[in-house]
Amino acid sequence: MRNNNILKFALIASLLLNISMLATAGYMHYKKSAYGNSPFGMKIKKGSFLFDELSLKPEQARAMREKAIPFRSEIDRKRMGIAQKRKELINLMRADDHDIKAIDSVISEISRMQEEMQRKVTVHMLEEKALLDKEQQKKLFDLIENAITEGRRIGCPPTEHN
Repeated sequence: MRNNNILKFALIASLLLNISMLATAGYMHYKKSAYGNSPFGMKIKKGSFLFDELSLKPEQARAMREKAIPFRSEIDRKRMGIAQKRKELINLMRADDHDIKAIDSVISEISRMQEEMQRKVTVHMLEEKALLDKEQQKKLFDLIENAITEGRRIGCPPTEHN
């Protein structure tokens, strides 16, 4: 009788372990299927990347990836530079005796840096446009327009470290 109870307990424990492992495997599969690869080779949530909807050919995706990697690096450096200038501006405004000329100078520098970044982004978008056929170009700019009006961040996906 005692052996039967031990066997029943072992069977129940084994079943529970198997069920939990199946549930974990199912969850991991579900979570993994919610992510895909962008044309830039990054894992991102499906439907969150602008170019997913363009139906890129492999050679288009490859060309975009080649252009995007150095572009993204440059834009990230510019964003960090702007963030540093904004911190500098905050520190100037915190001072008890604030220096209006210094504040104006930092504001001008931030504006210049943002303008430079916008020009780089525009040139990059025109280069990307040249890689697409007419239908894809129309779709690209429709998506960009919709993203801007919805407040969605567009461009390269955020950097993820896996």
